[in-house]
Amino acid sequence: MTFSPYTLSGHIFRGAGAELTPGKFRFSAMYGRLQKAVESDTIKKTLPAFQRNGFGIKTGYRDGNDYAEASLFHGKDEVSSLFTIPKDDSLLPEENLVMGISLGKSFLEKFSLTGEFAQSAMTRDIRSEKDSTQSSFVNNSDLFTKRSSTSYYNAMKGGFNYSSNNHTIGLGYERIDPGYRTHGAYYFNNDLESYTVNGSTTLKDGKLNVSANAGVQHDNLDNSKVSTMKRFVGALNIAYAPTNKLSLSGSYSNFQSFTNVRSQFVNINQLTPYDNLDTLKFTQITQSINVSANYNLANDANRKQFVFINISVQDAAEHQSQVTQNSGSQFYNLNTSYALTFVPINLTVNLSYNANQNNGPAMDLITHGPSLSLNKSLLERKLRLSLSSAFNNSISEGKSINKIINARINAAYTLVKKHNLNLGVVTVNRNSSAATGPKSFKEYTGTITYSYAF
Repeated sequence: MTFSPYTLSGHIFRGAGAELTPGKFRFSAMYGRLQKAVESDTIKKTLPAFQRNGFGIKTGYRDGNDYAEASLFHGKDEVSSLFTIPKDDSLLPEENLVMGISLGKSFLEKFSLTGEFAQSAMTRDIRSEKDSTQSSFVNNSDLFTKRSSTSYYNAMKGGFNYSSNNHTIGLGYERIDPGYRTHGAYYFNNDLESYTVNGSTTLKDGKLNVSANAGVQHDNLDNSKVSTMKRFVGALNIAYAPTNKLSLSGSYSNFQSFTNVRSQFVNINQLTPYDNLDTLKFTQITQSINVSANYNLANDANRKQFVFINISVQDAAEHQSQVTQNSGSQFYNLNTSYALTFVPINLTVNLSYNANQNNGPAMDLITHGPSLSLNKSLLERKLRLSLSSAFNNSISEGKSINKIINARINAAYTLVKKHNLNLGVVTVNRNSSAATGPKSFKEYTGTITYSYAF
């Protein structure tokens, strides 16, 4: 679930959540375990971790482009969840409370203002002494206990935009304090201040769309660093549809932000949608270029047919746990796809080929391979069947190190538009010849999902 970028933002939890939208009102709530307890194991080189539980609530009102929303998120480590706690400061039990508010207002038909503010109270060690001094943010209560190791951090952003029929121009500002973080997000990019101007326009009778952002960004907001990074940041996006069959798009960006750089093969080979959630590699992108093209070969009452190609290049410095692992890494990705739909029988065939290359000081890896999928709808589209298979080969220093074959079967049935039943079976066969890293294995996973919409 996501409340806002500064409070709860896509963190996986084991628990329950709800989102309600009665009319113009909005309400969201969640409770669950954010992190399970892990005991230290010197043999397996496992790092310890406390169990971390969290809850959050968000409420708001939205009427078109006008909105007002407030959110609260709380996370706390359980000291009793570990039998053995390190005596040094390598692992400390934390407590976090984040409150945020976001506002948006349109006026005079063409103008709009948006703003968001959040403050995070982070206690680095909940075993430290209580602090009885008064705070403008939060004081000792059943919700949060202020201690000597508690620190407060702010994050804010705002924007002003003017829109006409075919043009938009605006100003933006963002500031995130050094050390700002929340238990509701895996990683957070902090210690930055940005001033930006943005604009977009539509040309050639709506066939050409151009948008751009440009500005300046700097860090060292508290003057604690020896040097300050100041740089120009910008992004350019172009979309062009010269004919009804062909559409082109391209983008360039050098904005500094944490991004999950995973190849398409991670999604292809995962057994469930929840694989690899605790081992994601987040990367601080320096520059990114993306080009794609889509061409409709046929689009009539009998069949739909198109080809798609996407090429992206990213120059990045990899971060994990806020520690630089290497620098000067490049990621090259190629995704191609051909799809054919037989409309009268509701059958779609999709053939794709994916390839990516990762280059870095300690990395030279190429992964490529094809995939094939069949999708069929029956019983007036109430029953949807799919069958897919993929093969990919990983090559390092000219030698094949991993070959993976997977197959998926899925069936989804909708009853009275409210009840949905989904059955899935996935098998993955990995053949590894590498001396280190993942070993050869076979895995089979079955999934049953029931959902009710009201």
